[in-house]
Amino acid sequence: MSDSVSAVLPQGVGYGVVVGIGFFFTVAMIGISMLQNKYTNFSTKTSEEFNTASRNVKPGLIAAGIVSAWTWAATLLQSSTVAYTYGVAGPFWYAAGATVQILVFSILACKTKMNAPRCHTYLEIIHVRYGRVAHIVFIFFALVTNILVGSQLLLGGSAVVTSLTGMNVYAAIFLIPLGVVAYVLMGGLRATFLCDYSHTLILMVIILYFMFEVYVSDDIIGSPARMFELLKKAASQRPVAGNQDGSYMTLKSNNALIFGVIQLCSGSGTVFLDQAYWQRAIASRPTTAVRAYILGGLAWFAIPFGFATTLGLASAALVDNPAYPTYPDAPSSSQISAGLASAFAASTLLGKGGAVALLITLFMAVTSCASAELIAVSSILTFDIYKTYIKPNATPQNLIFMAHVNVAVFGLTMAIFAIIWNVIGIDLGWLFLVMGLLIGGAVMPTAFAITWKKQSRAGAIAGSLSGLVAGLTAWLVEAKVHYGELTLESTGSNYATLAGNLAAIMTGLIVTVVVSLIKPDNYDWSGTRAINIEHAYVEGTTLSPQVDSSSSSNVTQMGTADKESVKPTSEAPSPAPVSPVLAPSPEAEKRDSAASRIIRDEERHLSIDAQYEDNPSSLRSAFKLACIASFVLPFIMDFLIPIPMFLSHYIFSKEFFTAWVVISFIWVFASSLISVLLPIWETRAFFGMLFRAVTGDVRRRRSAA
Repeated sequence: MSDSVSAVLPQGVGYGVVVGIGFFFTVAMIGISMLQNKYTNFSTKTSEEFNTASRNVKPGLIAAGIVSAWTWAATLLQSSTVAYTYGVAGPFWYAAGATVQILVFSILACKTKMNAPRCHTYLEIIHVRYGRVAHIVFIFFALVTNILVGSQLLLGGSAVVTSLTGMNVYAAIFLIPLGVVAYVLMGGLRATFLCDYSHTLILMVIILYFMFEVYVSDDIIGSPARMFELLKKAASQRPVAGNQDGSYMTLKSNNALIFGVIQLCSGSGTVFLDQAYWQRAIASRPTTAVRAYILGGLAWFAIPFGFATTLGLASAALVDNPAYPTYPDAPSSSQISAGLASAFAASTLLGKGGAVALLITLFMAVTSCASAELIAVSSILTFDIYKTYIKPNATPQNLIFMAHVNVAVFGLTMAIFAIIWNVIGIDLGWLFLVMGLLIGGAVMPTAFAITWKKQSRAGAIAGSLSGLVAGLTAWLVEAKVHYGELTLESTGSNYATLAGNLAAIMTGLIVTVVVSLIKPDNYDWSGTRAINIEHAYVEGTTLSPQVDSSSSSNVTQMGTADKESVKPTSEAPSPAPVSPVLAPSPEAEKRDSAASRIIRDEERHLSIDAQYEDNPSSLRSAFKLACIASFVLPFIMDFLIPIPMFLSHYIFSKEFFTAWVVISFIWVFASSLISVLLPIWETRAFFGMLFRAVTGDVRRRRSAA
């Protein structure tokens, strides 16, 4: 059969969503940036604010940003693909396999605050600790990760936009990131957090819309019991290979388990090596970073689990329905691998309304993650390449200019790579499975760089490069041995990509540990704690250094602005356990309006609160919490729940499946509370002050006129 299906929506809708929504967010970001620059102490014209959001973002907004950054096009599309292919085991393993990394990253987030509190990128840590050669090696892995993630977003997103609207696929690839580049240029990292929040809000609303439509009100399905019957019928006609009795309703799925292992390996690389996640740790307050990552991981689990348990399973259940786009044929393997299972289900169940809702959901997912990738790569290119190797004496004005240029450069770069993949026939499914074996070797060396003082330079470099070689070798050998040829189909198979992913990450781990133990380092972290220490000043103020158990020269960075208009005082500040109130200079006071001072007072209080909690005891407690959560929660998700059900060969009863669906509803609601309501609650006082400041300013202008 032909892989083409008739578009549900006209092309104009595709262009309207891609261009119109992007334009809307750009205009909104211009307004938010103007308010921020006028009424707060955080200026988007400074590189510190642009790249780190002045390091004082609260945990709720960080959690929402994590949910948004980890919600790729693949989160919605690939999770639905594995639901269509493997049944209920697919969404569970997609969610469980990719939540672990976020939870474990809470350890790295805490260690970053303890051992490198003022870094801009994790590569700065590599450079200070291991030198130039290691720095260049890890820059390579970091940029490969970001290029693969960014191009994958556009590849999957453009495929669905084209399927639903008939929009030219290459136009979609170029236009999707256009609006994202524009609003990131306007507001920097804080802009990505604010837009991430709005995207996540829309995403949650539409996911709940799909879930209630499919399981409550739809005429074709309308209940978990009806879905159960349709899936039982589908299994009798098209049994699932590798599943117990060919059923869609079991966790005894050999291929889903293999996919879960691949997801664990691949996801580790795309979290630990993606600057976007380090950027959120850097932007967060020290002792709330751990809480943000734990909340973000638990909230994100609900998105692929709830979405794919709804639309992915619905797609498998409705193949024989005359309204299904490929009827009377089943979808081709290339259509499913391209991520179209959810699109087929949405258009079958809800017609044009469902197609529009899916289109908006996908656009929100693609653009929110793309914004995180843009600012992440911009930071790497600016601080780790431009400032380190091209212009070491770069001024703050040079840095902010290059940060803007690099946002645009990477927006174009990921579009070009997405076009290359599309031209040579690589789809979302292939790229998703192969990605981990290309970057997996550097996962553990990167994690050890901030957590293990004995890892040596030789161990870090050898582990990363040997992991890459081992991953490529195992991948190609397994594809050749198992299938007898090297093709896109054989190299994209489960067994080949499993071999490559496991070989990459395990070789990287073993080699870096063995080499480091042969001749161990004994790093004391003083060098990483001194990164960017000269930036620990605020306009018109000097922040006193904060005393901690490891370095008496550690200077707090909470609420600081950039070095643009700041010069260190010649007098050395005396140590103090808590930094003083940020006092603006007389010149700053004169040019500030009364409204601006109101907001500044609020930010002073927030900064003081943060500094009181930023102490060694709090950080050690946060680290213990991170360790406990990183072991207990993954044990529950990846072993305690699925493995007994796998080994028992259990097939869901109708009642058990109903409970399974209810749990997915509860989890999505809990996720909405974390990522939508918590950020509003945490910032209620600030926005109240901002509203009063703006309205007071407006009244004064009117009275003066």
